Formats: sequence, C-alpha cells, structure tokens
Amino acid sequence: MASPNLHDLIVANHILHHHSVADAYGHISLRNPSNPATFFLSHSVAPALVSCASDIIEYRIEDASPVDPQAGNGYKERFIHSEVMKRYPSVNSVVHSHAESVVVYGIAGVEMKPCFHMAGFLGNHVPIFDIANHYPRHATRDLLVSTAPLGAALAVHFSHSASYASRGLAAGASIISSFTSPESTSTPELQPDHTVVLMRGHGFTTIGSSVKEAVFRAIYTQQNANMQSTALMVRNAALNATFIAKATKEEGKGKVVDEGPQYLNEQELSGCRQQGEKTIERPWGLWVREVEKSGLYELK
Repeated sequence: MASPNLHDLIVANHILHHHSVADAYGHISLRNPSNPATFFLSHSVAPALVSCASDIIEYRIEDASPVDPQAGNGYKERFIHSEVMKRYPSVNSVVHSHAESVVVYGIAGVEMKPCFHMAGFLGNHVPIFDIANHYPRHATRDLLVSTAPLGAALAVHFSHSASYASRGLAAGASIISSFTSPESTSTPELQPDHTVVLMRGHGFTTIGSSVKEAVFRAIYTQQNANMQSTALMVRNAALNATFIAKATKEEGKGKVVDEGPQYLNEQELSGCRQQGEKTIERPWGLWVREVEKSGLYELK
C-alpha cells in the first residue's frame, strides 16, 4: 500500500481523468514532504492507469533527473513541474492538462475570466504562455515543455511582470539550496501571483499548496471555461436577435450596446477564493468516492 501522500497522488490521477481534465495525457506532481528538493510524478502512463507506488518516480527539482537512475521512462514534460517548484517553494503540487474547453482560451483571443464563485482563484487575469517565443533556433516545435529552459519560461508566467520573473530566475538556485542549507536565509521566497497559466495550442498548468488544492483548481478551471463559453454563446445569440429586431423596427438604424458578460469583481474574487480554500475537503471526498466506485481505476 502506498504512503498517505502517494495514495493521494495516485487517487488524484484518477480524479483528473474521471472529470476529463486528463485523458491519455496530462499529469500531476507532489513535492516530497520529507525532502522538498525532490518531487513525485508517475512514469509515462495514462493517468487513469496509475495504480501503485511503483508507478511513481522521484525526481530532483534542480534538474528533473530521477533520483533512481534505474527508474522507468518518465514524462517528457516533467520540466513543467520541476521548474515551477524550483521558482516557488510554496507550490507543492502542479497539474498539467490538455482539457479542450480550456485550450480554446489560449487561442481564441478571448480572455478567460472568472464566471462563478468556485473560480475566484483565477483572479482578474489569466496569463497565456506562448512557447513559440522561447524555442531555441533549431528545436523541434512540438509545443512540448521538454527542457528546463522551456519549463523556466513557463514558470515565469505565474508572476505579474518580467522584471519580477527575472529576479526569480536569478534566485532559483539559491532557493533550492535553502532547502538543505540552514544558513541560507537571505533570499526571500518568491510567491506566484497567478494560479493558472494557459498554454497556447496546448492546454494549461495550475498549481497548489497541496495535491487537493491543485486538483480543485484544475477541475474548476475547466468548469469555468465551459461556463464562460456557454455564456458568450448565449449572449451573442441574444444580441444578434435583438439587433435584427431593432434594425427591422427602425429601418436599419438598430444599435445594441454590448457590455459583455458580468464576471466576478475584485471583492468577489477575494471572498470566493477564500471560501473555496476552506471547503476543499468537501468536493475531494466526493471525487474520491466517485473513482472508488468506478470499475476503471485500481489502487494497490
């Protein structure tokens, strides 16, 4: 039987698949509670098929190399996890997803906005990472974050500004050393300003202080994307019908002012985020039961 921490990580893989946040692809990691300079991530397998501790590989955050040289094949994009954790010591779990409903907001030129109370964690801006701006000259342009520099470039987008991120790049090595050196106390810990980063033509990455929080954010990011797309379609259909009606009535002089959907305001963002953080155990308990009762997932 896996330890309690690895148990949650395995179950999280099942939950993400059950809620269509992951399919054959996608992954979730956990910073090692006993050694914050390493993290756990399953080997290269579909999330639904992760079933036991032997499916999990321990990696060094410093360079995403496996602690055990004999470990099996890992995900090519493990650098997403290592570089985000390297930059932000408060991040203990990372989810990467290709959810279709979220990919749309990385390519459509429409900004993702928090639509309902479960998505207050999105904040008033969800940044987009465009990997095309970061490829080395002769790299294969497959959109995969498969190197440390690309992972670091993605991690930058969890901060507000490039200058802030630059300080993070410079401080990355000292942050990792501070985990093992009691004397290293002069470098302040960088904190992420965003909880979700969209990835153009690829998917999204979200973070959490725990596996449960990262899963919560991943699932409700997807739900928010579905809700926003529906709201935009309904609004556009209604505006089009109103415009036609007014144009017909006023002989072609119809005019409709579109103020857009009503998203969460600043005060609501803060209150909703705090409320969500307090109640994570409620949906987690439901999600665990759902995958326990499914015939697909195994937990050994």
